Amino acid sequence: MHNEFKERRERVLAAIRPGVLVIASAPLAIRNNDVEHEYRQDSDFFYLTGFDEPESVLVLNSNSDQPFTLFVRSRDPEREVWDGARAGIEGAVSDFGADVAFPIGELAQKLPDVLQNTERVFYRLGKDRAFDDTLLTALDRVRARARLGVICPTSIVDSATVVHESRLKKSELEIRAMQRAVDITRDAHVQAMAHASPGMFEYEVEAILRGVFRRFGSERPAYSPIVGSGPNATVLHYHRNDRRMQAGDLLLIDAGCEFDYYASDVTRTFPVSGTFTSAQRAIYQLVLDAQLASIELTRAGRTFDEVHAASVEVITSGLVALGIIQGPVDVAISELRYKPYFMHKTSHYLGMDVHDVGAYFVAGKPRPLEAGMVITVEPGIYISHNAPVAEEYRGIGVRIEDDVLVTNDRPVVLSEAIPKRVDEIERVCSRAA
Repeated sequence: MHNEFKERRERVLAAIRPGVLVIASAPLAIRNNDVEHEYRQDSDFFYLTGFDEPESVLVLNSNSDQPFTLFVRSRDPEREVWDGARAGIEGAVSDFGADVAFPIGELAQKLPDVLQNTERVFYRLGKDRAFDDTLLTALDRVRARARLGVICPTSIVDSATVVHESRLKKSELEIRAMQRAVDITRDAHVQAMAHASPGMFEYEVEAILRGVFRRFGSERPAYSPIVGSGPNATVLHYHRNDRRMQAGDLLLIDAGCEFDYYASDVTRTFPVSGTFTSAQRAIYQLVLDAQLASIELTRAGRTFDEVHAASVEVITSGLVALGIIQGPVDVAISELRYKPYFMHKTSHYLGMDVHDVGAYFVAGKPRPLEAGMVITVEPGIYISHNAPVAEEYRGIGVRIEDDVLVTNDRPVVLSEAIPKRVDEIERVCSRAA
């Protein structure tokens, strides 16, 4: 793994040459009084270091023969009794490969020395306003040295232009971590399908998901699980998860775990009572057909727009056939008649962040997919309880989401093993699996 981080740094160093890149760790966040929220390292910082302690700063200097510097918390036996062991200066070098490391308390003193005599600084202004002040103060100190012949940087470049481009296409190691996250998520979804039943609360199902995540080594959910039953399945970002499920409900679960800092993102929808009604089955199959059509187009050279268009065409055709919207299909698509029922895009990047980094457009044009990218494919249909449609369809919400690796050949569905065909779903829900 250490070689993987080194290769990433070398790739970024080559991209910033000549220049210096600075990334601060994620700040600690206070939950209430003196209790902190669970800490998770900044993804860019972790991507380049593997270092997950707060109050640390990464500097990559392409102009130096010791390009990798970490500023970290010093060892402190008294604090470590309360908060756990720290890597310290020695560990930053021996365990994380830093060429040189300093106490974080020396940052203000030493950062100007690193920033001088280079023209470009790669840094994300505006992300952390407190650290912005630290960096800008260091630049001011460099400017004050101009009369000594010191060169001050003349441009600040968004570090995302190089780090996020590096993160976009996944290595074999990254794909293995994502597959592990998906495999744990598979077990969680299957357990939820097998145990959900009328009379349970949504949060009981959420507890099943979180329990499986943690039991199999996931550090945390990749995002707050959505467990929406009945009418709540039609709310895209529903999070209360507190309704008592009823017989005949559909249950939409959008939940994925994180493993080694890599996310999964999976949605399944299933009948709480174990069997779809005819109307639920029709909507479900329509969404599944749309998803399969979009997955088929998830190939190198295609674009997100093309992947989305495949779902739009299938869903619009199906809604017209069911009498939910009026045709003809080409007019319904051009006039966006499907939009009240399918209002979101079909895909996004997936990686260290659930909505992962990477440009969707290049030079104003949709960016073609490339081998090594991982994206979600997640069409859905959401029919509110008061929609102007036949009563049998009201209150039905269905989304099906998989994580898909783009290759130079057929797409690889990382979450293929999670049941989604109607017969599979009903079999698992009947506890016959």
